[in-house]
Amino acid sequence: MYRVTKFLVIFLSSALIFLFLLGSVLARQTNPEDVYRHFAVYTEVLTRIKSEYVEEPDMEGVTLGALHGLLESIDPFASYLNKEQYQKYLEEQKVERADVGLILSRKIGYVSVVDSIEGSPADKAGLTTGDLIETIDGVATRDMPLAYAEMLLRGAPGSEVALSILRVRLTTDPVEVHLLREPIRYPPVTSQIVRGDIGYVKVRSVEKGKAAEVASHLRKLEADGARKILLDLRRAAAGDPEEGLALADLFLDEGLMAYVEGQKIPRREFRASRETTVSRAPLVVVINRGTANGAEVAAAALLENKRCEVVGEQSYGDAAIRKAVPLRGGGAVILSVAKFHSPSGQPIQNKRVKPSVPIIAPERFPERAEGEKPTIERLPDLPIEEDPLLEKALEVLTKGKGGDMAARGSDEGRDGNWLGPERLPRPRL
Repeated sequence: MYRVTKFLVIFLSSALIFLFLLGSVLARQTNPEDVYRHFAVYTEVLTRIKSEYVEEPDMEGVTLGALHGLLESIDPFASYLNKEQYQKYLEEQKVERADVGLILSRKIGYVSVVDSIEGSPADKAGLTTGDLIETIDGVATRDMPLAYAEMLLRGAPGSEVALSILRVRLTTDPVEVHLLREPIRYPPVTSQIVRGDIGYVKVRSVEKGKAAEVASHLRKLEADGARKILLDLRRAAAGDPEEGLALADLFLDEGLMAYVEGQKIPRREFRASRETTVSRAPLVVVINRGTANGAEVAAAALLENKRCEVVGEQSYGDAAIRKAVPLRGGGAVILSVAKFHSPSGQPIQNKRVKPSVPIIAPERFPERAEGEKPTIERLPDLPIEEDPLLEKALEVLTKGKGGDMAARGSDEGRDGNWLGPERLPRPRL
């Protein structure tokens, strides 16, 4: 009898949470009948699990799994925190802690790496996009709230955290990695002149103030003779969408760059301004699967305003405003309440940024002797002349998207986003 009562309590609690989530999260659900229809399916599945499963199920675990699965299916950056976890989360917001430098999301139930901040402990250890964190200090991340995993990674400077990493493209066995926490410093913008008149700008994060830093580099490059710009946004996962728009505005005179909108947040548009334009030189942007947040907002704005070609891999998909929504029991749901959309109306978090010149970077693995166990380690960046994505970007910048055919002015093979040399905006005098 006790077990039946316990089941009913857990079931009713989970039902209330589920209803709250459906009302708050499901995109544009305005018909109450739709909500109750989804709830009826959920109720029946729970009932069948209780009555038909091979053994007595752990209903608390079932409920938590359902909550995490629901959140992951609509928002890979969302978290459900119980009362104790939420209290710890609030306390953590008030304290500056050392970290390992990982940008995280959820994937197939695990905590997944969007990318690591360049120069951080995680970057030095070789953690990169797509790695799955199986455990943090021995605690399994399966169905762990994302925000709680982020809290576990933070701590006192110099303290150690042990991670078990799954990199299925390397090995089926988890690899243990030990990291020392340290204060995180975002990498500076770097630039150089390549091939005589091409200004190469490397941006690895788009936090506040980064657009001004890029502007300074652009002015110096053009003063030093740069006539074309190659903007490298690969692995720029950290940052802020509005700073990404400030970055795009350095290259745009006018036009809609993006808008942000949510169920309870009215549409807000961001438009380019001629007063903030720094460079009107021909432009190519390079992105990869580790490009996220502000960097991919910038790439989408420039691409859809036909200001550049975008070369590389599809971006990660993360551009939203998130907040913690408290629940009656003292817990909270952290989720996206508004999403940034590209000028054409595509939600970047859902659709990502698709390059106009797609090219997949070859996978690189550490060398090892036959029979030696696979390891995860940081491989040095390839020189520009050996980097396939940069080589392709330089080709597009000098010859156009269609290569030699485009340089001859042929229309064959072009699409709506094509922007060869003869159509690139000319610098205004």
